[in-house]
Amino acid sequence: MSANSTGRPQKALWIVALSALIGFGAVYVIGGRFDNGSTEVSGAAAQDSSAPDVGATGGSAFKLGEMAAFVTKTTPEALPDITFEDASGKSVSLSSLKGKTILLNLWATWCGPCREEMPALNQLQKELGSDKFEVVALSLDRGGYAASRKFLDELKANDVKLYADPSAKQGMALKLIGMPTTILINKDGMEVGRLAGSAKWDSADAKKLIETAIN
Repeated sequence: MSANSTGRPQKALWIVALSALIGFGAVYVIGGRFDNGSTEVSGAAAQDSSAPDVGATGGSAFKLGEMAAFVTKTTPEALPDITFEDASGKSVSLSSLKGKTILLNLWATWCGPCREEMPALNQLQKELGSDKFEVVALSLDRGGYAASRKFLDELKANDVKLYADPSAKQGMALKLIGMPTTILINKDGMEVGRLAGSAKWDSADAKKLIETAIN
């Protein structure tokens, strides 16, 4: 057998292996965002090194303690006017929530870190929720509103405002890189910043961040 003929099977195996690797990467990047339990976020994605270290209103540095991963916009930015469903199945737009500061948490029942941080988000709503601030839990779970409501009831997280987007398309419109992702939105409907990954939202650092945004 010639060296050339021996090399052909090896070359074919390399091609198959490379194709499989490329295919796996595509599933992780595209499908993995909303269809499995992986919520790992790279350091580059979680921290925007080009963005200055500013506070929630463009003031002094705030990236400390429990909110160290929060990435603040240099100036508040407009968000797409996404829509989602309420308890009755009625379509609700993000713009309809203007008038109060919103902490928009995007999550799903299959997401482990989402489940872990939900009690803290619920506690934050219990302590700071008012006509000026609200924690909004937007579920991207395929099970829809009913499945998400049941899940929150089991966690006794009944204070956060629940909406659902079983298509998960609105998550893509918001340019999520994984779940959970939590976006802080000012009373004018502009994004102040976001945190990719779970966080202790009932911590003193989180409350300080929220209170700064409200004021």
